[in-house]
Amino acid sequence: MAKGRGPAMPGNMNNMMKQVQKMQRDMQMAQEKIESETFEATAGGGAIKVTVNGKKEVLSIDLKPEVVDPDDIEMLQDLIIVAVNEALKTADDTMNKSLGKFTGGMNIPGLF
Repeated sequence: MAKGRGPAMPGNMNNMMKQVQKMQRDMQMAQEKIESETFEATAGGGAIKVTVNGKKEVLSIDLKPEVVDPDDIEMLQDLIIVAVNEALKTADDTMNKSLGKFTGGMNIPGLF
């Protein structure tokens, strides 16, 4: 074993652990920030507006009265689904983009 290598390893490991801990704190802060943000999507030319937060919770669904046609409930249901899915996708994309800078594009299961 070469002289000087033994003590250098714990220092390098300590620095690496500090960097990992800082990255974890930064990721947590970024995730918390996005979870507190709201994301909106519309469907039907703006007749339906859905607002979700970064925790993927639906906060509101706004419908313009003219989109409510008792003879065509299926269209209304479809428009709501489209708007909800788009709002959730926007929230997901924002989370992935923000946290992706920490993971270098790696998909880490359970992280987000």
